[in-house]
Amino acid sequence: MNKHIQQITLDSDTKRIIEAKHHDPFSVLGPHTVDGKDIIKVFLPYAETVRLGVKGPKFERIPNTDVFICDVTELDPSEHYQLNWIDKNGNSHTQYDPYDFGPVLPEFDQHLFAEGRHWHIYQKLGAHLHTIDGIKGVYFAVWAPNAERASVVGDFNQWDGRCHPMRNLGGSGIWEIFIPGLNAGCLYKFELRNRHSGDIMVKTDPYGQQFEFRPQTAAVVCKEDHYQWQDGKWMERRQQHDWLREPMSIYEVHLGSWKRDAQGNFLNYRELAKQIVDYVKDIGFTHIELLPITEHPLDASWGYQTTGYFAPTSRFGAPDDFRYFVDLCHQNGIGVMLDWVPAHFPKDHFALARFDGTPLYEHEDPRKGEHRDWGTLIYNYSRNEVKNFLLASAFFWLEEYHIDGLRVDAVASMLYLDYSREANDWIPNMYGGNENLEAIDFMRHLNSVTHEQHPGTVIMAEESTSWPQVTRPTWTGGLGFSMKWNMGWMHDILSYMQEDPVNRKYHHDQLTFGMLYAFSENFILPFSHDEVVHGKNSMLNKMPGDEWQRFANLRLLYTFMFTYPGKKLLFMGCEFGQGTEWNYNQALDWYVLDYPNHEGLRTLVRDLNKLYVKHPALFQHDFEHQGFDWIDCHDVNQSVISYRRKTESEELIVVLNFTPIPREEYRIGVPQEGTYIEIFNSDSSFYDGGNIGNGTALSEPIPWMNLDHSISITVPPLAGIIFKL
Repeated sequence: MNKHIQQITLDSDTKRIIEAKHHDPFSVLGPHTVDGKDIIKVFLPYAETVRLGVKGPKFERIPNTDVFICDVTELDPSEHYQLNWIDKNGNSHTQYDPYDFGPVLPEFDQHLFAEGRHWHIYQKLGAHLHTIDGIKGVYFAVWAPNAERASVVGDFNQWDGRCHPMRNLGGSGIWEIFIPGLNAGCLYKFELRNRHSGDIMVKTDPYGQQFEFRPQTAAVVCKEDHYQWQDGKWMERRQQHDWLREPMSIYEVHLGSWKRDAQGNFLNYRELAKQIVDYVKDIGFTHIELLPITEHPLDASWGYQTTGYFAPTSRFGAPDDFRYFVDLCHQNGIGVMLDWVPAHFPKDHFALARFDGTPLYEHEDPRKGEHRDWGTLIYNYSRNEVKNFLLASAFFWLEEYHIDGLRVDAVASMLYLDYSREANDWIPNMYGGNENLEAIDFMRHLNSVTHEQHPGTVIMAEESTSWPQVTRPTWTGGLGFSMKWNMGWMHDILSYMQEDPVNRKYHHDQLTFGMLYAFSENFILPFSHDEVVHGKNSMLNKMPGDEWQRFANLRLLYTFMFTYPGKKLLFMGCEFGQGTEWNYNQALDWYVLDYPNHEGLRTLVRDLNKLYVKHPALFQHDFEHQGFDWIDCHDVNQSVISYRRKTESEELIVVLNFTPIPREEYRIGVPQEGTYIEIFNSDSSFYDGGNIGNGTALSEPIPWMNLDHSISITVPPLAGIIFKL
């Protein structure tokens, strides 16, 4: 062996490369000048022989190692070189040397990321098809500041972390490598070595944009996005969209259990798109909200224990399949919302937990970093890079997939340091309070920048406490969310409806109390998936009485919801009265639509949606007091309430009877004289009701309920009716 090469091989850096411990492999591998000689050093664990190109000089092996060295002093260094090597099975491989390429990620991107202000960091970190000097390959980058060594492992290097150790970019904590010759479809993970213990961790890509079908967890190098969107008109209109004063009736869907094929397998995003769009258009919902389709390992989590914040789950197809889903919805005038979970993440060893051997994304102290109830970890919102990760995920869905809004799960758990904790199991903030100041700052920033950069999109909070100004602007001290789920109204009204009608007069305040705070926030009225699982019963079987009364009660409840101030949300299956609780592991019980009472209920929801969209009085002032007036909220003994929904040019009168007794010659005050037409009746025979109704009612100059005129009507049992002048 050349004496010069013999001397080079004796240094400790080469030994650390062999042991897969070196933090800066580019300082050892690839082309270097040593003592005036130009050499190339490569480490190829599975190679028998190595040449420079197919016909170039042969590399010399360091005895008893897989390190090979070639003196290239006499060769032209102006072009990138290829290695040709024969493996132990006699197979020949030709590839460009990854260690012949310089750094890729600009310092500006590193700086923005460190400050938490890189909204598009998902375009940099992760795995991306990339071309350098005309040479195609894949660029990999990962944030792991506390790792001693980081490598890319995959189906292209036998999942061996010795093969492709990455370049450390210093203070940013980012590691990177460009591997020439790789294509879309490669499977990969990151192998990280703990700098303190030497433990090896194999982690999936936090920024991965496609993953294997569960239970496999490797990320997939995505092909370039050449999807041809057809929703230009929708996206243009969305920028000018005044969602505050437009109808919003949301159909909440779990894609894995809406429908399945004959063998019980998942449907593809494209199949689901065609079927759901046709169905939602027919029933009249304006939006779909998807339970999390971000990648997750466990079906039973319903998607709320996310491991892939930048990837639609592979359960239902590839990224372009999901783009097609959203695109088709938009082409048919249907908005798409996505449940999004920045409140916690699972402890799965292959994902974010102790990512680089330290609590990187979570807090180290479990009093701040762990949800005891859920067995999940809490993000460290004080770290800029963690906030950037979550913020970039929000941008990713709004931009790359044209999502119209995000519903932020479990906001209450983010707001309070003592959320669902024992007295000695939490750490106060710097002022001694229980507010999570870092999480609050994150939410305000999230809402500010998404509303600024993506006008017309909405960010909705699932927030169950009395935290003030959740939906008020950040500059007034609010959190800046677009809307908030009205959990108080939902709990009150469901508690009331589950009472036997004979006892409802003792709980009348549950019907009316919500109006005291109805306009303090921008509320959505949710009957969501959470209300039809875990022994809570289906919506239909929450209702008391015999079969007729249960269906009548549910028709009444939906009439109340669609005429009450606030946007609407209804979970799939609730629109036709699914009898059993929701089961995430099977399709809905569509067969029940063969029965008139179930089909009647669905017809009622269809008509309520159409009525809601048609009449501005029911949506234009959803968040303002001028859109609502009580006519009578005091008829406790008869359990009847009546109110007006109105705009400057339209007014509707709603009367609801929460007992199974028809109220004949029931008098209510009206704002003007004239003939009032009954435009909706939940007891109609079209809905499999008893068909007790009014047709029209002529006002009389009899003052009633502080109004100068009144009408005498029949209010059907367990029913709601709507009149228009």
